[in-house]
Amino acid sequence: MRLSKIKRLKEADARSDFRIIGIDDEAGIIDSLKIILEKQGYEFEGYTDHEKAIEMIKNNHYDLLILDYLLDNIKGSQVVELIREFNKELYILLLTGHSEAAPPLETLEKNDIQGYCLKSNDSSQLLLMVKSAYKAVEMMNEIKLTRDGLNSMLKAVPKIYQIQPIDLILEEILKSLLPIIGSTDAFILVDSILDRNMEARKESFFKGIGKFDTDINSFVSLFNPILMEYAGSARIAQNVVRYEEGVFFPLLNENKESMGVIYVEVPDNKNLKLLEIYANQAASSLNNAFLHSMLNIKNEELKKTYEIIRTRYEETINTLRLTVDAKDEYTRGHSDRVAEYAVELGRCFDKLGENDLHILKVGGIFHDIGKIGTTDDILLADRKLSREEFEEIEKHPVTGANILSALSMFSDIVPLVMYHHERIDGTGYPKGLKDGEIPFLARILSIADAFDAMTTNRAYRRKMSVEDAINQLVKGAGTQFDSEIVDVFIKLLKSGNFGS
Repeated sequence: MRLSKIKRLKEADARSDFRIIGIDDEAGIIDSLKIILEKQGYEFEGYTDHEKAIEMIKNNHYDLLILDYLLDNIKGSQVVELIREFNKELYILLLTGHSEAAPPLETLEKNDIQGYCLKSNDSSQLLLMVKSAYKAVEMMNEIKLTRDGLNSMLKAVPKIYQIQPIDLILEEILKSLLPIIGSTDAFILVDSILDRNMEARKESFFKGIGKFDTDINSFVSLFNPILMEYAGSARIAQNVVRYEEGVFFPLLNENKESMGVIYVEVPDNKNLKLLEIYANQAASSLNNAFLHSMLNIKNEELKKTYEIIRTRYEETINTLRLTVDAKDEYTRGHSDRVAEYAVELGRCFDKLGENDLHILKVGGIFHDIGKIGTTDDILLADRKLSREEFEEIEKHPVTGANILSALSMFSDIVPLVMYHHERIDGTGYPKGLKDGEIPFLARILSIADAFDAMTTNRAYRRKMSVEDAINQLVKGAGTQFDSEIVDVFIKLLKSGNFGS
């Protein structure tokens, strides 16, 4: 019984943060809505003047608008059009006095109106619709939080992988970590055994932010025995451990040995999985830094260390690349297929060596990594995009190139990612390069990318047949695509050896 009561209190508290605004000509309706909704724990304010209400929506945050469809001097749909000019996210529920006056479906779709409800003495239907709105907004907020967290990770990864002093890396990790979860207080404890001059030496590092932003001596007074116990538990078990208002994340090196912990104060368990992914990347970046500090020990270990750093960074970017794939079922596996097509096509050119084929493979895998920064409503749209939305899509080659440019080891990959949407006639993006200005490998990747896009189902269209895709490639030869490479690709497709 007590647990049930606690649950109800938490739900009521959450509802009080769900802000509802109402517009209706009749003051009596506004009063009724206020009584009904506040009895259920919602926060409500209502207006009979639609202009004043619109101004309130413009200057304040609301989660739900309950709007009379037939106001005295203006239609509810017109009010919605005015609101949608500056607010695309507000959940809107129309009220109608008669079923015959219900808004047509076209009106609901055009203005992103989520539903309508008949005015009635029985408030059960209205409350059901409001509860549905509450759940929908709650879910969208979680999605937005995850998306914002992914964007924060995107910006953080290149920074934390830069080779710099350990204390600066720790500070960058914490500064990039907090926006992901919306927290202000965190710390890192990490240690590493460094072999300098052939003598083992253990070094420990600490960095705090927020209330933990202090030196190690002052930190000891904050790090009480209970906190130490939970930190030790996270390290030994190599699992996430919650302690009161915070969470410990273990930091593991490439041998799955514990290097330390990150502690973040968070009010709930939302986005913990995202934090766990970030903690893994933080551990990888720290391990890279420790490896880098060993570069002057033995020259024969240089190559091995370099490859470990490269592998860790590739794993990090691949995690983000898979996140992009997971966001859209229609493009899942797209990057892997593009990489395969590009390599097969590259093999047809004698002038390309094994290193060129490797560059094509990695370029294909990572060519769309920049889409991690594109919002879901654009990336997953099943309609024609507006000019502004398409401009957001056009940013992904530059974003991807910036991510890969953080380490010089990816310098050969960057041109493929940057220029795979350029066109032979100079009308592509992001630079408007033409003909020979476009790197040869990027021209190969462009064709592989286009072919897979055409032969794969998308949210806004069904896939083409291979024959139709070939016709499109021929049609674009000399304008969008390199004619010579198109001819070679078509011969490859028709040879029957493709993919063998």
